[in-house]
Amino acid sequence: MNRRRLLISAILLSYFLLHGTALASGVKLRGNLDFTKTTTLPSSSHRKMLLLSPEKGKVERRAEPERIGDKCKSTDIVVNQAATEPMPSGIPGYTVEITNMCMSGCVISRIHISCGWFSSAKLINPRVFKRLHYDDCLVNNGKPLPYGSTLSFHYANTFPYPLSVAFVTCS
Repeated sequence: MNRRRLLISAILLSYFLLHGTALASGVKLRGNLDFTKTTTLPSSSHRKMLLLSPEKGKVERRAEPERIGDKCKSTDIVVNQAATEPMPSGIPGYTVEITNMCMSGCVISRIHISCGWFSSAKLINPRVFKRLHYDDCLVNNGKPLPYGSTLSFHYANTFPYPLSVAFVTCS
C-alpha cells in the first residue's frame, strides 16, 4: 500500500512540474506523505537562446548559463524528496526521487548532488547514491540516467537533508 501511495505522489508531482503549478507549503496528501520538503523545477523550462548586441550585420548567440552541450540543461535533473513512514526505532524516513526530465532525448551521466554531510540510519545501495566528500554525492554510480527515467531510494535520519543538483554531464 505504501508503494502505491508513493507512486500516486510521484504522478501528482510530475503533473505539477509539467504544468508549472507550485505546491503550497505544507500540502499533505492522504496518508503519511509530506510534501513540505519537496524541491521542484522552476516554472519556465523553455530552451531560449540569448542574443548579444549585434556588430554590423553579425548576430552572435550564446546558450543559457545552465546549458550543458546542445541538448541538456542542468535543470533537466529534478530532485524530489518526501517524508515517509519512520523506521521501527522511530527515526523519520524520507524518499528521494531523481528524475531526468529532459524533453530533447538527452542522456545525463555523472550526476553529483549537493548533499552536505549526508548519512542514513538505513542502508542505501552505494551504486544508487553515495557520498564521496562533504557536499558531494554521486548518483547511479556515475552511469547515465536515460531521459524519462527515475531513480529512487529511501533514507532515515532525524532531519531531511537539503538535496540539489551540483554537477551533471550530458552525453
